[in-house]
Amino acid sequence: MEGLLDFRLRDIITKIGGIDQCVSEFIRVNDTLLPSQRFYRYVPELNHNCRTKAGVPVKVQLLGSDPVCMAENAAKVASLGAYGIDLNFGCPAPTVNRNRGGAVLLKEPDVLYKIVYETRKAVPSTIPVTAKMRLGFESTEQAIDCAKALEGGGAEEIVVHARTKMDGYKPPAYWEWIAKIKKEVRVSIVANGEIWTKEDAIRCHEISGCSDLMIGRGMIANPTLALEIQGERNEAFPWEEMKSILYKYWIHLASLMDTQSRLGRIKQWLYYLSRQYSEAQKDFTAVKRFTNQEEMDLYLCEDLAAGIEVEMQRKAFRCIGAESPVGDL
Repeated sequence: MEGLLDFRLRDIITKIGGIDQCVSEFIRVNDTLLPSQRFYRYVPELNHNCRTKAGVPVKVQLLGSDPVCMAENAAKVASLGAYGIDLNFGCPAPTVNRNRGGAVLLKEPDVLYKIVYETRKAVPSTIPVTAKMRLGFESTEQAIDCAKALEGGGAEEIVVHARTKMDGYKPPAYWEWIAKIKKEVRVSIVANGEIWTKEDAIRCHEISGCSDLMIGRGMIANPTLALEIQGERNEAFPWEEMKSILYKYWIHLASLMDTQSRLGRIKQWLYYLSRQYSEAQKDFTAVKRFTNQEEMDLYLCEDLAAGIEVEMQRKAFRCIGAESPVGDL
């Protein structure tokens, strides 16, 4: 979800509801102690008790391979008020893996142990240290060894994405492997992978034995998914309401990034929404060719069900420095 699900979208998604915790996008740790500003840039919620505007706590996720450096940076972000520290051993991106980060470390359970151990030792006991893993790099052969290494190092919770690195994001997710891991460790296990609907969540619970779920792409495709899983909604937003949210997100981005980056964010979100909404499939085909702000303005203003007058919309687009209306969600 890197490059899309950042603090801006966390704000919107958590205001919709149903989410108990968030994890930030990973912050890459190489061989230096990062400046405070790096953490604030990725997780501005640190300025607000490490919670979104809706009050949902956010764990700060770190990615790296040097146990000492990871521990030092974890201690630094803990001193800034982090709600929790999450360690990423699941990212399958080739560029990350080539630099000895993410899922490639699943080949070295002893390194997993050292990273978690040093991090846990460096962070106050009141701040949870958790980890995310996949089932392995090329195979599931060391899946249980990796989970035990994370537990042994002091991880209080382990999120298991039920695929190997080589599986990428191709269906299916092997939830039965999460059940195998759950039997071998005592810490809390959270199931992750291929949860797009309430029915998927029910099946994942039944197969994995996990009561807790982490959802990434499924929440972007259907922002009401958590509410549906918890029984607080029966169906997704109507497309008109979802398009209104897209509009507010577009306005929110105006004072934060350049036009091309804004266009990219809306296109990315529409791509995921097209899994849930037939209207989004049609719109994505048109929108992916947009190259300027005016085209996106016209698209997002068209047929809005939010009851916003056209002239007010135009003024909002011109008032780049004004406070974002996203707070009205």
